[in-house]
Amino acid sequence: MRGWTLGAACAAVLALLPGFAPETAWAQTRTDLVVGMQLEPPNLDPTASAAAAIAEVTLVNLYEALTRIDADGNVGPGLAKSWTVSDDQTTYTFTLRDAAKFHNGKPATSADVKFTLDRARAADSTNPQKAWFKAIADVQAPDPKTAVVKLSQPDGLFLFHMGLGAAVIQSAETQPTDKQNPVGTGPFKFERWIAGDRVILVRNPDYDGPKPALERVSFRFIADPAAQVSSILAGDVDTVVQFNTFEALPQFQNDPRFRVMTGVGEGETLLSINNARKPFDDVRVRRALAHAIDRKTLIDGAMSGLATPIGSHFAPNRPEYVDLTNVYPYDVNKAKALLAEAGYPNGFEATLRLPPPIYARRSGELIAAMLAEAGIRVKIENLEWAQWLEKVFRGKDFDLTIVAHTEALDIEIYSRPDYYFGYKSDRFNALNAELERTLDPAKRKELYGSMQRVLAEDAVNGFLFQLPIVTVENAKLVGMWKNRPYQVNDVTGVRWQ
Repeated sequence: MRGWTLGAACAAVLALLPGFAPETAWAQTRTDLVVGMQLEPPNLDPTASAAAAIAEVTLVNLYEALTRIDADGNVGPGLAKSWTVSDDQTTYTFTLRDAAKFHNGKPATSADVKFTLDRARAADSTNPQKAWFKAIADVQAPDPKTAVVKLSQPDGLFLFHMGLGAAVIQSAETQPTDKQNPVGTGPFKFERWIAGDRVILVRNPDYDGPKPALERVSFRFIADPAAQVSSILAGDVDTVVQFNTFEALPQFQNDPRFRVMTGVGEGETLLSINNARKPFDDVRVRRALAHAIDRKTLIDGAMSGLATPIGSHFAPNRPEYVDLTNVYPYDVNKAKALLAEAGYPNGFEATLRLPPPIYARRSGELIAAMLAEAGIRVKIENLEWAQWLEKVFRGKDFDLTIVAHTEALDIEIYSRPDYYFGYKSDRFNALNAELERTLDPAKRKELYGSMQRVLAEDAVNGFLFQLPIVTVENAKLVGMWKNRPYQVNDVTGVRWQ
């Protein structure tokens, strides 16, 4: 027996027993995963709604876009294995992967790229990020694996945007039913959606790229903070992404069964203001709100001190970020003076409509108390996610709300004429137009800084904090992202030790 390990010796003896199956004798490496999320997506088509939860479940897992963005925010090949760009930076020629197929067996071709981009840029487009496609002048499909996209002007974020959820490539045959029965080209395919509980994806055996280690992934929706904690402690879920019950973190940090990761992301959390509705159409009122908010108390109370304060709509981890948190220091007397100057010496009443996320509900209670000290009497209305999307985001029926904007580099939303903020600024629009056609990194950084300063000067929203990316997971899990440079829960590289 010299030179044998104990395990090998035992295996040799067991192998002599009748009915022994070596592959089942020892604990098998798991090939399933349960991901806990707070919000359930309203549908499963990221081109149909701005709800981040859609892309968080489906992007890169089920659907693919022309490009793919990695964990560091770098753009690389996606459904397109390569591309070339013309000297004037207006013509992109994409070469698609040779064997890429949709989950129904149909080959993915340039005709699908043309259908997707033409649909997104059409006059009647309902794509939530329609502005990303406005520079596209023409899309051609000269052969099944070549797509040529011509722009009316250079676009410094074109390749980046072509890797995000609103740009996933769909088939004309299946797109009408993708909301409930999604068909993509990714390494996982849709199995079923149990409404109110979970979405289940299974490994795509016909995927033309690297096969995931996982065979089955369930995205389970758990809205209640206490239930999230108990679910991961009990092993009912393997990881909770965007964990927001921060007071429970010590018990996970001190338990070797779990790992806690704290990273950075793109969630600019705002006290969003309806700039088109009185009295918020007066910049003095909006500045009063900004002075009435004590960010430190808010972050300590709602986020257990883990968030980073912001003074404009930009992620602090980005090199273009400008720290403008001191533009409106906490000053209740200044807030009252500005309200009196605007004609509201006794304050006024307003409604704060809150979506379900924990950060929004907890921040809402604290902000309501802060605004009350300045004379703004706030009534809180808690809405479910579908209600918030319909009434606030699409219907613009609100005074104030709190939400994190998790799209990457999305400062351009302030130039959209029909966006729910109701903000209009020729100065900001001119800066954004220049940014869109500028490719030089140094000039883009300068323009981003100017845009941030305009938003702060106009006090468009109450700029609160950057949402931290906290993940609690089983310590044996490998491959979940620590940082989140865009809206995604990429499980294609996840495995069990």
